Amino acid sequence: MKITHVEPLLVDRFLLVRIQTDTGLEGFGESGAWGHLEASATAITKFGDYLVGKDPQLIEHHWNVMLRAHHFTGAAITGAVSAIDIALWDIKGKHFGVPVYQLLGGKMRDTARVYGHVKGRTIEDLVREAVRLKEMGYTALGHLNPLLDEEEDQPYYRSHAYKMEEAIDNVRRLREAVGPHVDLCIEIHRRLTPPEAVVLARGIEQYKPMFYEDPLRPNSGDAMAWVQDHIPIPIATGERFTSIYQFQALLTRQAVQYLRPCVCIVGGITATKKIAAMAEAHDTLVVPHNPLSPLSLAACLQVDACVPNFAIQEYPVGSPGLDGREGLAGENMMTGLDLPVDGFIRIPDAPGIGMEMAPDLVRRFPPKPRRIAMRPHRDGSMVDQ
Repeated sequence: MKITHVEPLLVDRFLLVRIQTDTGLEGFGESGAWGHLEASATAITKFGDYLVGKDPQLIEHHWNVMLRAHHFTGAAITGAVSAIDIALWDIKGKHFGVPVYQLLGGKMRDTARVYGHVKGRTIEDLVREAVRLKEMGYTALGHLNPLLDEEEDQPYYRSHAYKMEEAIDNVRRLREAVGPHVDLCIEIHRRLTPPEAVVLARGIEQYKPMFYEDPLRPNSGDAMAWVQDHIPIPIATGERFTSIYQFQALLTRQAVQYLRPCVCIVGGITATKKIAAMAEAHDTLVVPHNPLSPLSLAACLQVDACVPNFAIQEYPVGSPGLDGREGLAGENMMTGLDLPVDGFIRIPDAPGIGMEMAPDLVRRFPPKPRRIAMRPHRDGSMVDQ
């Protein structure tokens, strides 16, 4: 079996890849470089020049060549590697007629616990969405930003005391709204300084969050380790990481308790399985990141099925008030996933990653490029959001 064609597919707000073989089998993957999909598409094309004519089953070999041939990485490149890696696993599973998890050692669970996204520009919006998802059967809620999801063109400023008191009170209101049978996955979106991260974490400890995600920008493992060493709740981070070695650095510093690898940016299924093994050796749990299309979710679930230290899976259900939808983004572009039931989703068991693309995908779902923008601060600088 030989690869005959590697094609990037810019569809809607996603970048997929289709890899075709001389046997008629084809595989699909996705790049998670969502801010720079055009650059990642170019990288896919360049890697395609290397891959055409080669055996698609030599996944580890190709993974190493793509990452080590020139030793240049970054999100656009590792997003391309991730998309190709997922597609190669998809082809291999289809070739043997088994789901990918069978090739990774076999599944140890039939379903994966998920947490649904909750978004809101006001605390009233957040509480309303949290209650709605609880009533739908979710046992965990994430994307919960106590700093709120305000408009990005609205200049930002709050005093330290008010910023902390408001965020702490917002977590209190969420906990009181859903009770103790729903876990809260608090998401900060890299918006705090190390001192702020410590104050906020200590303030919300009493509300027993499952984890405290991305309190800082992903720049310094030492800074994250300092924060984790000074707070009583576990940190989750890693969704912006593009290398297994960034995770290794955090683990050796004891800077994280929940790893958040993005299967579509860190190097695909191959890299995510390596990261999960490192985490297992450090008694650390894995919460795969997934803000993308259902294809990304399907790839995550194949890993979730066979990872002993899997904790919970991100499930980016829409918040109608912000997203204009209730289901998954791109859910009409592909099929193969069940809906969650009582907070758990069935692991797909069709060959490969278990997804089928809608006919005429590219024509029906034209690209929607993302603009470059940051929220302004009142002083004229900018803030992460």
